[in-house]
Amino acid sequence: MQQPTPLGDMDNESFRRSAHRLVDWIARYLDGGADSYPVLSRVRPGEIQASLPAAAPAHGRPMPEILDDFERLLMPGLTHWNHPGFMAYFNSSASGPGVLAELLTAALNQQAMLWRTSPAATELEAVALGWLRDLLGLPPAFDGVIFDGGSSSNLHALLAARQAAVAEVRTRGLLARGDLPPVRVYCSEHAHSSVDKAAIVLGLGQEALRKIPADDRYRMRTDALAEAIGDDEAAGVLPIAVVATVGTTSSGSIDPVPAVADLCGARRIWLHVDASWAGPAAMLPEEAAIFDGVERADSVVVNPHKWLFTPLDLSAFYCRRMEVLEAALALTPEYLATKEAGAARNLMDTGIALGRRFRALKLWMVMSSFGADGLRARIREHIRLTDGFASQLRADPDFELLAPVSLALVCFRAVPSGCPAGMPAAELDELNAALLERVNAGGEVYLSHTRLGGRYTLRLVVGHLRTSEMHVRSAHELLRRGLDELLEVRSGTWRAPARPSD
Repeated sequence: MQQPTPLGDMDNESFRRSAHRLVDWIARYLDGGADSYPVLSRVRPGEIQASLPAAAPAHGRPMPEILDDFERLLMPGLTHWNHPGFMAYFNSSASGPGVLAELLTAALNQQAMLWRTSPAATELEAVALGWLRDLLGLPPAFDGVIFDGGSSSNLHALLAARQAAVAEVRTRGLLARGDLPPVRVYCSEHAHSSVDKAAIVLGLGQEALRKIPADDRYRMRTDALAEAIGDDEAAGVLPIAVVATVGTTSSGSIDPVPAVADLCGARRIWLHVDASWAGPAAMLPEEAAIFDGVERADSVVVNPHKWLFTPLDLSAFYCRRMEVLEAALALTPEYLATKEAGAARNLMDTGIALGRRFRALKLWMVMSSFGADGLRARIREHIRLTDGFASQLRADPDFELLAPVSLALVCFRAVPSGCPAGMPAAELDELNAALLERVNAGGEVYLSHTRLGGRYTLRLVVGHLRTSEMHVRSAHELLRRGLDELLEVRSGTWRAPARPSD
């Protein structure tokens, strides 16, 4: 093999030594090494930046020194999403097969904009998404494409809805259209904020987004949706899309998709289902009902990087009318024209971005490595662990659940049993915020919060491959200890009654 010139890449032997060191480091990190770090980084704003040189080095440095700096300077500034104690937001577990796939993806450096520029990446995307579609119980009519995240998938869903509803929108746009009435998009008041952003980006504006109130289980009220659509139609407003959510971000609530599909079908309104987090649970026979009605949607999104052990980033977008999205976006300048056009899909036609990473490789490797039964077993175990945590809270008189337990998500707060009747809501919120801060500062677990019904709400989500009963039990113990400590500090005002020893 020809030797690299002084101006070429790093020499192969140095690459090999560094790669072995790095793979060994990753293996240790995945096999319990992450546990040695606090889940939530303890650095202060600006601290990492200040520790690094202000300018690039004039001369290249040896890779061992660079890897040393990574461990010494950057690791303290990482919040460890791959830590089994990470139970905040909707956690993302990067599995071993997925990490190996990312290594291959970087080495191969595929740009799958055209079939010609990467036939394997293009066709593997169809295969992997077909496997996932079948496991989710979606009909074959749903064609799939991979985007970076749920925000992009939601954006493309509403872009397709706009294309389907507004004549000549691709060429004439929305501005100064005397022939175009105001348009409207509907979603639950608990829908993801990316729906707002999509309305902004698409030129609809946030005023075009109508948020429908939820019921006492935080599900979109279909009676309120029907009333809103009827009122808008009577006022000359054009409804173009409804976004229903299967697994809302705050509470994990599941909108009544069958009833929403009835409304949309009767009025020919685009129905998009955001199942970014909860979607993989539909693979379980005992949880398949969460996808009731989804087969009637026009589009749906599921994020394997949330609960299918695939490293960030990978969002699976399915559409039963993919030709509408292609009609909105397909554009082929001469320098991208190929003889395969029409005979093979060019992925650039199904999304805003021209550049497309070989994301399908990691989804395929994860599904191939674990198998359908293995994926189901891991998701089922997460639900079991979550139910156990919820049971601990129910048995603790100083905590209460604030929403129905949804799959692997629990929403709760501390309400000390020794708390005087009528304790101001603001004071109770302050206590829970302080409790969350105290628990997270310990470094063993990381929880997040939201607001439900105006109340400060703590959230725990189980989704990491290595999260065990020990970690979930520890979370409750840390909450219990943290609350006891806070009540002791506040004892000048009031004190919880002594608790019997276990």
